[in-house]
Amino acid sequence: MFELIPQAIYSGLLSGGVYALVAIGLALTFGTLRVINLAHGELVLLAAYLAYVIESRVGFNSPAALAAIPLALLLTCLCAALMYLLLARIRRNREMNSLLLTFALGVILTNAVLLIWSGDVHSTGSLFLQDAVKIGSLVSMRSELYAFLASLALIALLWLWLAKSWLGRTIRAVSSNRVGAMLMGIDPARAELISFIIAGILAAFAGLAIYSSSVIQPSLGHALTVKAFIITVLAGIGSVPGVLAAALLLGIIEALTVTLWSSALQELAGMILFLLVLFVLPTGLMGLRQRS
Repeated sequence: MFELIPQAIYSGLLSGGVYALVAIGLALTFGTLRVINLAHGELVLLAAYLAYVIESRVGFNSPAALAAIPLALLLTCLCAALMYLLLARIRRNREMNSLLLTFALGVILTNAVLLIWSGDVHSTGSLFLQDAVKIGSLVSMRSELYAFLASLALIALLWLWLAKSWLGRTIRAVSSNRVGAMLMGIDPARAELISFIIAGILAAFAGLAIYSSSVIQPSLGHALTVKAFIITVLAGIGSVPGVLAAALLLGIIEALTVTLWSSALQELAGMILFLLVLFVLPTGLMGLRQRS
């Protein structure tokens, strides 16, 4: 059994890269708005089903798919922007009411997916994406490796954009001190809207990655939201590298749990890790470094 550990770690790293792409959008909106978007996983799910529609109608290898994918990105971003516009109207008890609103939006999106596409399980039928890729003794599907590399590239681009661009700096300023940012002439509402749109873009790519490397069903959205929330807490608020590290750690622990014990304990292992970090490092994996 122990000879399977290297393969389990490799599979966990690949899964963790996609988890990071899902979680980074939630972490971004939470950093600026201080509100947990409980419908973020449903945005990822919507993008995954749009990828399914594109493949079932024109195929991923068709030139028409190149034109359809931007449409899927646009629809996901519009849904994210609509969520923000609804959240922005909340003036009293913002934290609690925002949780209730985003939870309701998540339920609406889940049931919309269920009504339109039923409860069947779907996955890509592309033989190219399902083909095996070997790196030494380690094996994965081509789609898993591509999704991992694309996730790393998008997270790196987001990190650079937040650090180097003017809009990225305004988002960091609002996240750090909303009142101070307003005194410096920054419009917090604009920064928050941009955060939600960026989160929608990331959700769209995450949905495509999940559809191409795994299976999708309507209940997946809620599970992704919970996983993204766990990763955000593990990482510590405002840390892009922390999100990546926490997601990779969660992916490895889940893969090792499935390999050494049982797949029924996979979700439980993530929750145990979540509780341990809350007790030992309440500020997250990167919180201790930031305090130092």
